[in-house]
Amino acid sequence: MGSALSPFERTVDYVPETVTKSVKLLVAGNFGVGKTTFVSSVSEIKPLRTEETITEASVGVDDMAGLPGKETTTVAMDFGRITLNPTLALYLFGTPGQQRFVPLWEELARGALGALVLVDTRRIDKADEVLATLEERGVPYSVAVNEFEGGPRYPLEEIRDALDLAPDTPLTALDARERLGCVESLITLVEYLFHRLESRP
Repeated sequence: MGSALSPFERTVDYVPETVTKSVKLLVAGNFGVGKTTFVSSVSEIKPLRTEETITEASVGVDDMAGLPGKETTTVAMDFGRITLNPTLALYLFGTPGQQRFVPLWEELARGALGALVLVDTRRIDKADEVLATLEERGVPYSVAVNEFEGGPRYPLEEIRDALDLAPDTPLTALDARERLGCVESLITLVEYLFHRLESRP
């Protein structure tokens, strides 16, 4: 087997023999924020999806406001993998966004080093529940604004203030359909998490 490819390239299904470390990360965010798209964009293997068609049973249960054309929803998790460098593989677990699936988060969060939280400026207030859930469980995170076409754009510092993020919490912007920006957001998260580990007494 050859050496690992750049994280900006696709690779084959096996984990390269150079990999000596693996990290479990959550990709979190509210309903319809782009988690499935994100995992699909970065994964070097065929991602696992557990999407189902949205039916009338969701009416009054799942908040569809601001989500034109949303036809499917994740009911368990998304799963993908990316070899970030020759020695490090990231295993990505996309969480379901609806509040009714929070009990599933308990299992998905086990062993996770941290989380990347996607935010949609069309429904930025919905991010508060996700951030609170992670904070209650002691899961460190970074935040990435998924810039949807036609969605409002704000300076990142305004978004930081709106979400009341700690000064050291990484905040980036991306398009979940574009692999480059997604990978860069993961690099930012991993650097943040490793710095936290190194700073522990």
